[in-house]
Amino acid sequence: MMNDPARILIADDEPHIRRILQFLLEQAGYQVVAATDGREALDLVAKERPDLALLDVMMPHLDGFAVLEQLRSVRETQRLPVVMLTARGESTARVRGLKVGANDYMAKPFDHEELLARVANLLDSSQAQREANPLTGLPGNHAIEREVSDRLAAGQKFAAMYIDIDRFKSFNDHYGYTRGDRAIDLLAQVLCQVVDDEVGSDGFVGHVGGDDFVVLCPSEVADATAAQVVSLFEEGVEVMHDPEDWRQGYLETRTRTGELVQAPLITLTIALIDDVSSRYSHPAAMSDALAELKRHGKQHLGSVVAKERRLATDEPRLITVGEQQDGSTGES
Repeated sequence: MMNDPARILIADDEPHIRRILQFLLEQAGYQVVAATDGREALDLVAKERPDLALLDVMMPHLDGFAVLEQLRSVRETQRLPVVMLTARGESTARVRGLKVGANDYMAKPFDHEELLARVANLLDSSQAQREANPLTGLPGNHAIEREVSDRLAAGQKFAAMYIDIDRFKSFNDHYGYTRGDRAIDLLAQVLCQVVDDEVGSDGFVGHVGGDDFVVLCPSEVADATAAQVVSLFEEGVEVMHDPEDWRQGYLETRTRTGELVQAPLITLTIALIDDVSSRYSHPAAMSDALAELKRHGKQHLGSVVAKERRLATDEPRLITVGEQQDGSTGES
């Protein structure tokens, strides 16, 4: 996917330093805006909304520390990545900058390749933080779409799963948001553990939002990965419920009209497409197919893996918790 180049602010009162930095950064493909003192730096931050700032410590009007303090005091710039630049190498200056909120520190004269590497790392980290789900810290929607697009563009054969907790609203209403968040966090931990164990670096776990997650992995390990996710979630979900509710096998909840009803305990539905690239050319088409598989899977009680249809006339194949590789079914 094509992205606009990152915009970087340089704030330094030495003209030759500004010229060197601007040349290096523009050669690396970044957009650059430059300030000659601290006041101008703050004005440019408000006007240009840079993705990263390089601040010299010693500047007229406002020094780098004062600029950084103001940046960290405003919500819009609290997380702006900042690298402090100084001719001084004393540890006291470095410690002060880090305490005020600097992300990194470089002393002049700086190594050009090292500076560019630090800038790139900070930008990558900042983008990941912006895109992460605040509850789980996992990549969010933009990162998920980019990952799918990149795999499609590379022609990789990969599987996609959409994982959803069944009857999460009833669970959340019954126990409250705190325990609801714990259930979501449990699923996130299960997904990360299984992908690390079964897939390794070829796997990807994303958090769409709420109790909805996406997993990408090589096609050949998709079935085993999905089965292990269900198994580990089933092992851990008991502690999410009160003992009495777990023993009786349902929650007692009230409808909007006040009627007392029995709601089954939470389980998982996993929608699985085991070869995305041979069937879809765009993330949106894949998402639509996964949503339809999920809808079909949720019509059945118990944890279910709903796999794609091989033919247009086929129904999605449902794999319950205890189903064996030969197609026979155990307890579910």
